[in-house]
Amino acid sequence: QVQLVESGGGLVQAGGSLRLSCAASGRTVLSYDMGWFRQAPGKEREFVATIRWSSTYYADSVKGRFTISRDNAKNTVYLQMNSLKPEDTAVYYCAAGRSGGYYLRSGHEYDYWGQGTQVTVSS
Repeated sequence: QVQLVESGGGLVQAGGSLRLSCAASGRTVLSYDMGWFRQAPGKEREFVATIRWSSTYYADSVKGRFTISRDNAKNTVYLQMNSLKPEDTAVYYCAAGRSGGYYLRSGHEYDYWGQGTQVTVSS
């Protein structure tokens, strides 16, 4: 069992930066592939980024602007978000899933989810 708690969301102007954190308890994040998803009002949840060991994969919409990383000593995963755009506004969720030998990009491939943190980007 893994418990995930996100933090770091907030209101930022377009072009600004935020760093989201996902603190895990119960099991080490090393045991899982970790991912970030987001859901904007009226839209379906979408994949943002994932990390397997030290390898990363990003959605095209955030590639070059967002960076996912993990601190194994702190059992925490981060999402550094730069050059934010109004269309990045959403609730961001952290998730943990058992590795399948490939990048996990679908929500149903993840077993544990955090409660979400709101990110609002003003124009």
